[in-house]
Order: sequence, then structure tokens, then C-alpha cells
Amino acid sequence: MTQIKICGLSTPAAIDAAAKHGATHIGLVHFEKSPRHVSLEQAAALRMQTPPSLKVVLLLVNAEPELTQRALEMVRPDVIQFHGTETPEWLNLVRQHTKAHIWKAIGLKSHQNLVSADRYDDVVDMILYDAPAQALPGGTGTRVDWSLLQNFEHRIPWGLAGGLAPDNVAEALRATKAPLVDVSSGVESTPGVKDVDKIAAFCKAVRDYDNS
Repeated sequence: MTQIKICGLSTPAAIDAAAKHGATHIGLVHFEKSPRHVSLEQAAALRMQTPPSLKVVLLLVNAEPELTQRALEMVRPDVIQFHGTETPEWLNLVRQHTKAHIWKAIGLKSHQNLVSADRYDDVVDMILYDAPAQALPGGTGTRVDWSLLQNFEHRIPWGLAGGLAPDNVAEALRATKAPLVDVSSGVESTPGVKDVDKIAAFCKAVRDYDNS
């Protein structure tokens, strides 16, 4: 079964929709430049309201060590997703001080990005391929070139983000066979505002693919 992450949630209603329609993960974004930013206090409250069926992913971007530690202590996420230019050495250090799984987002522009991502293989639990960073490191709605992932042999678990939406996620899955898909702007009515009907449609499209 394909795993589904709905990222950039900020309301209990969006969390409920993700749980109701079969998502496996939700993402809480702590990055002030993002329209999906939530404070650590908000993230901790949302985490407490999340049902056990959902894994909580906390997204940070080039966070300082003190902020990283505070975020882990306050939110207690199941997963911490690093979405900036964090080094393998830094992530290995974080790994030694938390029980949370560690994911690293990689901007996928060319085959070389796939090859160079292997430097994270020994320090993270998953690589998440996203569109290359622009003004913001993610959530821009820009699509990854799926052909880059066809027939590539991944050494560790991986997921696909970048421009996914209810109307193209099945096509993306057929092209890449991604074990996890991650959507943010593709299930929004306006930037940062999740649409529960689009969350339902995205999850249904993935499950229809799984059953086909």
C-alpha cells in the first residue's frame, strides 16, 4: 500500500480529513517564510490532536541546533524532515539525540542529484525527492521530472513530492512506483489553506491506483 503524506497542515479539520481518507502521515511546517508555517506551540497542539493512525512529520529548514532541540522536545514528532542544505554530518548528530525517524528532502533536477543523495544513506531513514528549491524550498507546486526516477535503484526508502495533485498522482505512481507520495499545495484552495475535498480526492486517487 502506498504511503500518503499530507504536508503543511495547520487545522484540526485538515488533520481529521487526512485521517478519515487514509493518509499515513501529516506534515507540520515550522519555517517562517512558508505560508504553511506553524509555531512550535501550534505544532505541539496539533500533534496532540492527531489520531494514532497518522505519523506526525515536523519539517524544518536549516534550523539552528537550539531550535532543532526545542522543536523535538516540544512537538515530539514521529519523523523530523530536513528540507534545507543540512549536511549528513549534522543529521547524523541529530540522529544520536532523538528516537524520531529522520527524512531528508532532496531537490531533484538531474540524474546527478539521485547519485549524490547516496551520501545521506547511512544517516537518514528516507529520502524525499522534491522539486528544486526556488524562493521557498518546497510547497511551490513545481513538478519533479518523474522520468529521472524510472528504473533507478534506491538503497533506502524514498518518497516523491513536488507538484502532486489529485489529478496527476496516479500517473506519477505509474511512472515512478514511489512507495510514498507527499502533497501540499496540490490539496489547497489558496496557499496554506487546505481543502478537505481535495485531500479526500488525493487519497482516493492513490488508493484507486493501489487497487488497480
